[in-house]
Amino acid sequence: FFVVEADGTLDCISMALTCTFNRWGTLLAVGCNDGRIVIWDFLTRGIAKIISAHIHPVCSLCWSRDGHKLVSASTDNIVSQWDVLSGDCDQRFRFPSPILKVQYHPRDQNKVLVCPMKSAPVMLTLSDSKHVVLPVDDDSDLNVVASFDRRGEYIYTGNAKGKILVLKTDSQDLVASFRVTTGTSNTTAIKSIEFARKGSCFLINTADRIIRVYDGREILTCGRDGEPEPMQKLQDLVNRTPWKKCCFSGDGEYIVAGSARQHALYIWEKSIGNLVKILHGTRGELLLDVAWHPVRPIIASISSGVVSIWAQNQVVSILVYFSFSLLKHLLCFFPAGADAAEDEEVDVTSVDPIAAFCSSDEELEDSKALLYLPIAPEVEDPEENPYGPPPDAVQTSLMDEGASSEKKRQSSADGSQPPKKKPKTTNIELQGVPNDEVHPLLGVKGDGKSKKKQAGRPKGSKGKEKDSPFKPKLYKGDRGLPLEGSAKGKVQAELSQPLTGKDTLRALSGLLRGLALYSP
Repeated sequence: FFVVEADGTLDCISMALTCTFNRWGTLLAVGCNDGRIVIWDFLTRGIAKIISAHIHPVCSLCWSRDGHKLVSASTDNIVSQWDVLSGDCDQRFRFPSPILKVQYHPRDQNKVLVCPMKSAPVMLTLSDSKHVVLPVDDDSDLNVVASFDRRGEYIYTGNAKGKILVLKTDSQDLVASFRVTTGTSNTTAIKSIEFARKGSCFLINTADRIIRVYDGREILTCGRDGEPEPMQKLQDLVNRTPWKKCCFSGDGEYIVAGSARQHALYIWEKSIGNLVKILHGTRGELLLDVAWHPVRPIIASISSGVVSIWAQNQVVSILVYFSFSLLKHLLCFFPAGADAAEDEEVDVTSVDPIAAFCSSDEELEDSKALLYLPIAPEVEDPEENPYGPPPDAVQTSLMDEGASSEKKRQSSADGSQPPKKKPKTTNIELQGVPNDEVHPLLGVKGDGKSKKKQAGRPKGSKGKEKDSPFKPKLYKGDRGLPLEGSAKGKVQAELSQPLTGKDTLRALSGLLRGLALYSP
């Protein structure tokens, strides 16, 4: 079931920073450096929609349960909810500090969990734009990460001192807690908490470079200040690799972890704890994000702004297909058993739900789910259409279209057309949270002396002369050195003057000499 080789890339034109699959794995949302959200149809590997979401880079994304909504966070402390079909923004929330993670409630898309920097986690209620600050173990330690469990009944939080709190989602009451230790009394910081899509297992990525896998049912039975033992401890004993991002496979039987040092993916089998595969990307690249397909053995990873796809070897799949085909043909030679009813009716109308798309407590699929996005095909207009309407009909239709477009322009000028609704923006006030923090994607915090180029769309660059990779520069001589000072102004003045007859003859003679030199 695990992944074995690279299977191409997805180029979003702009640099990709984060990605996430929808619940069925049919769509992949990618957050980019220029603030756009690119939605890929994962079956056709084509772009289905581009949403111009933010001005600054997108740092976190999450799909709603039915796939109709997306929640995103950008490095300018803005959290937004988007309608996937229309691409419109429903509402925005402005936080005082950068956002590390956003997550929809697994069963209630009216609730969103937000993890700001240097702050306790916040749970938003989208219907009334209210928020609740979750309780923390130590008010002096606000480096807290949080995550909903698989069904959203509980919220797990972890701080820099290794303390895990389990809170009831509805009431925020503490129901269980424990501390992650390094074998001695020393504690280690919690970097992330990830839950499997199936089962009750979850993993904790800590600063001591060990991934610990726990059973959620055991955590709840231990209660407050419990001492549960992890089911597995996964690590790279040879290289002592720190982990950038970890997640479970769709069936929860495998765990993938991306290295924070290079583009390398480590895959373990959860039940045994043995390392089954290491996938190496391009040398020298740094990994940004990893996502496992919810149904198929496919992994998407991001490095150097490009989404890499890892999948099974196709040769193995073809051999398995031929093996089953051969078995089917062999079964045709054997008659049915004597106890088989010859007049048995076969139901060919009803559709059985796909088990991979249903939760363990559900029997039917969501009929209102958004699995795919409609795409208008790009059809080139043929030069001649022998089966088309006569020219008179075409001319009449063109006149009608012109009249209708003129009416639309007049209606828009009169203001009768309703303007696009501006999304509501809510400011979230958090007590004691510094407002000068810089998101980790943008580098270290400074007073403006940092030389790091600011990400996102440039402001106020219109009309200014700036060096652009698409703007040609003036060069002199055969060495290709850029012109500077008065020489540059002289050449620009010469280029701005109109060509005379002598200049034209001189250029033509030079062209003919060049052709004579290179002709056989």
